[in-house]
Amino acid sequence: MHIHLSPRNIALTGAIHAFIAEKMTHLEGHGQEILAAHIVFFHDQNKKKPFVVKAHLGLSGPDIFCEDAESDLYAAIDKVVHKLSAQLSKRKTRQKSHKKHLTQLERESVKRGYRRR
Repeated sequence: MHIHLSPRNIALTGAIHAFIAEKMTHLEGHGQEILAAHIVFFHDQNKKKPFVVKAHLGLSGPDIFCEDAESDLYAAIDKVVHKLSAQLSKRKTRQKSHKKHLTQLERESVKRGYRRR
C-alpha cells in the first residue's frame, strides 16, 4: 500500500510518520486490497479541537473517506483509523452477504430447472 501524507501547518516528524504507517498497516488485515492511502492532517488554532485528520483509502471499487477532529493529533489519527476499520468491516460484510445471496439465487434456479445467465 502506498501512503501519501500531507501535513498542513504541522511539521511532519519521523514519529508522526511511523505512527501513521503502523496504524495503516493494521487496516490491511481486513482482507481488502488497499491500493493507496492519502492522509491530510492540519492544525487550526482557532477551533476547539484544533487537530483535524482526513483520510482517503483507494480500493478497487468505491473509495472510503473519513474525517475527525480532536485536541490531540495522535488521538485524531486513532479515531480516523478506527472509523476506517469499521467502514472496511462493513464493506467486507456487505460483499460477503451479496455473494451469499447470489449463490442462493443460483441454487434455487437450479432446483427449479432454470439457469441464470
